[in-house]
Amino acid sequence: MTLRNAVRNTLSPVIGRERVDRLVNAESSARASLARWIAPKERPPAAADEAPAGYEIAPSGYPFYPWDETQFPTPSLSRHEFLAGLHAALRPRSYLEIGVDDGRSLTLSTAKTIGVDPAFHITNPLHADLLLARDTSDDFFASGRAKKHLDGVPLDFAFIDGMHLAEFAYRDFLNVERLTSPTSIIVLDDMMPRSVHEAARDRYTDSWAGDVYKVVELLRAERPDLVVIPVNTAPTGVVLVARLDPSSRVLAERYDALLPTLQAADPQQVPEHVLRRTLAVDAKDLLAWDGWETLTGLRTRPRALAERRKLFDALSAAFARTPEQP
Repeated sequence: MTLRNAVRNTLSPVIGRERVDRLVNAESSARASLARWIAPKERPPAAADEAPAGYEIAPSGYPFYPWDETQFPTPSLSRHEFLAGLHAALRPRSYLEIGVDDGRSLTLSTAKTIGVDPAFHITNPLHADLLLARDTSDDFFASGRAKKHLDGVPLDFAFIDGMHLAEFAYRDFLNVERLTSPTSIIVLDDMMPRSVHEAARDRYTDSWAGDVYKVVELLRAERPDLVVIPVNTAPTGVVLVARLDPSSRVLAERYDALLPTLQAADPQQVPEHVLRRTLAVDAKDLLAWDGWETLTGLRTRPRALAERRKLFDALSAAFARTPEQP
């Protein structure tokens, strides 16, 4: 058991699980920020005994870990390019992003926009009716500020790239879905780590996806009503989720029961289909789908249930696969 998990188990009965998660989030953010500012030329990784011989230390202070570049097809688009394509296809009236960092992807939005990050450092120009919150996502959603800023407009598009721990991404998804409509789209980042090293909960690599990939497996199991589409983007893949249901409480009700899975200790048991991206579609192929225009038209037709069902069935048939259906 790692020290961080021991702290969780000790403090949770005393101050509550959510407060402990917030403390861990704050500690991790502070450590990452300090590493960025100090940028040591040499620092042994947390798991130095596992580091490959002759590894390089990145400016972050963590080592570069190798991965097999032939294990999955070369992505046709980066994460940022895919997001830009979705903004063009969806023309969202509203957009929310968790994990703003320097604002590079937030700058894609010209809609009513919300950005959430406890430690953002914006260096890119922004062009939106913007609410920028320097908060953890848990605190932000608890505040009710999102609904106030949206002012009755459903959240058409959201990008979740927050804390790289599964329980945080799980809570982010269920909180974001409550703000959406059935025609909205949510994209989650870092869903396809390229190695077990990148998937660790306790970071010891320069490139770090964390264990958020587990959320996708749980969405498939707990919410078969959703359309879940892994997309092969550089560097660590994304997942697009459609056919949302803002009234669903399944994920909230199942959270406590699923927490042991979400917080399973390292080393992570990353499925082969995640490492090899065998279920992932090409980003350009998904952006070229001929149903995006129809989807945006259905936003103002909430009673067109049959047409919406037909459209999402077509999207699922064209792009969604399960581990049993490569």
